[in-house]
Amino acid sequence: MVVYALIIINKAGGLIYQRDFAEGLNKLSINDYLVLAGTFHGVHAISTRLNPLHSSTARSSTDSRPEPPSGIEVLETENFRLQCFSTLTGTKFLLFTEPDQPNVDAIIRRIYELYADYVMKNPFYQIEMPIRCEVFDRRLGQYLRPLNSR
Repeated sequence: MVVYALIIINKAGGLIYQRDFAEGLNKLSINDYLVLAGTFHGVHAISTRLNPLHSSTARSSTDSRPEPPSGIEVLETENFRLQCFSTLTGTKFLLFTEPDQPNVDAIIRRIYELYADYVMKNPFYQIEMPIRCEVFDRRLGQYLRPLNSR
């Protein structure tokens, strides 16, 4: 199983991190990645508003507040799978894997933990700006390298 790439998008739809981990997807230019980030952000925002209306009779008395819509979580093709993890602050983690990759939820949550530990706790990192953190890059590579060598 293979993890191809990771993209991190800030809450405004800007690309703040992109890294390839394995061959298998076409190489894109940085402009293409910027367009991809902005387009996905827009489609994700629209998809959060496309949720079915529930009638008041179908809702039980314990459901006082509906769950907020989550938007696009998974996009599958015959060549790859795109898993999106959206944080409470609006940052989106897009992980490109093989279609049959198991435990993608656990992988993307671990990536988020690495981001929290090595990017957000970095006193020199400015929120919403591109991520330039060598320790994060190194730890991310150490985590994903064994997954890609199976």
